[in-house]
Amino acid sequence: MKNVLVTGGAGFIGSNFVRYLLDASRESQLQVVNLDALTYAGSLENLRDLPRPERHTFIQGDICNRDLVRDLLRRHQIDTIVHFAAETHVDRSILSPEPFIQTNVIGTFTLLEAARKYWLEKKALPLEQVRFHHVSTDEVYGTLKPEDPAFSETTPYAPNSPYAASKASSDHLARSYNHTYQLPLTISNCSNNYGPRQFPEKLIPLIILNALTGKPLPVYGDGQQIRDWLFVTDHCEAIHKIITQGRSGETYNIGGNNQPANLTIVETVCDLLDELQPLAEPHRSLIKFVTDRPGHDRRYAMNISKIKRELGWQPRYSLTDGLLATVQWMLANPDWVAAIQKQREYQTWLDKNYDKR
Repeated sequence: MKNVLVTGGAGFIGSNFVRYLLDASRESQLQVVNLDALTYAGSLENLRDLPRPERHTFIQGDICNRDLVRDLLRRHQIDTIVHFAAETHVDRSILSPEPFIQTNVIGTFTLLEAARKYWLEKKALPLEQVRFHHVSTDEVYGTLKPEDPAFSETTPYAPNSPYAASKASSDHLARSYNHTYQLPLTISNCSNNYGPRQFPEKLIPLIILNALTGKPLPVYGDGQQIRDWLFVTDHCEAIHKIITQGRSGETYNIGGNNQPANLTIVETVCDLLDELQPLAEPHRSLIKFVTDRPGHDRRYAMNISKIKRELGWQPRYSLTDGLLATVQWMLANPDWVAAIQKQREYQTWLDKNYDKR
C-alpha cells in the first residue's frame, strides 16, 4: 500500500483504522486519503491529534458522487480502497430505510465502478499492486437459534432488517466485481464493534453516556439477545492483515470470540462505572427494560477459524479489557463527549427512538 482511500474515515471504525494505518506506517511513505460525508455519525472530532497528520488528507464528500470518486482515484493514484462508509444502525433503518439503500448499495456501486475503470480499463496501476476491501457485517447472515453453529463464510445470507439487506446487497455487488471483472477484492464480515469514538446510538456508548449522567439505561425486551463483541483495535488489525495478506476473492469473518447477552454487557459496564465513577446508588439501578424493536435478531455468533488459520489473526482484547478501555477513554475525553451531546440530531434521535418505548 502506498496511497489508500478510506471511505467513512471520520466515523467510528473508519477513524480508528486511519489511526491504525498512520501508527503502523511510521517508517513508510504511506498516504491516507479520507473521504467522509460528515453525516451525524462522522465527526472531525474523531480525527483530532492524528499521528503523522502530514500523511493524511481529509475530503468531505459523498461516496455516491461519481465525479468526485473518480477524481480522487486519479489525483491521488489510489492503489487501495478500504470501504467503511455506510449507514449502520438497525433502528434507524427501520424508521427510515431509504438512506441505507442510497449509501450502502448505490455508494458501494459507485466505488466499485470507479475502481474498475481506473484500475482495469485505464490500467493506471499494476493489478498485483491494487486492492478493494469491502467492510460488511454479520447481520447479513440473519439470526441463530441457541443450538445453531456460529456463522461461517459459507453461511447463506438471510438479512432481517433494511440495514442488513442493504449490506447484503453491497456484499453481492462486491463479490460480483471480483468474479466478473477480476477486480482484486476482499470482503470482511465483522461482529458488533465497540471502543473509543463510537457514536452513542449504539448500545455500549449509549449505556456509558447515560450512566455518567444518571439517566435510565434502556435494555430492549428481556436483554437476552446475544451478540459477538469485537474491540475496534482488533478489527483494524484484522482488516490490515486481510488487505496485505488475504487472498483476492475471499471473504473473512472477524469476531471477538465471545457471545454475552446484551444485559450482561450493560451490567458489566455498570459495575466498571461503580468502581471508576460511583453514584449514590449502584449504576445497575438505572437499568430500564423497554419495548423490543421489530424483528430483533436473537443471536449472532462468528466462526473465525478461517482468518486464524490463513492469516494468523485472533482478537487480543478480552471483553472485560475492551470494556474497561472504552469506559476509561470516555471518562478521559469529556470534550469529545460534550461535542456529541451538543448535536441537535443526536438528542432528536434519542427522543424519537426511546420516548415511546
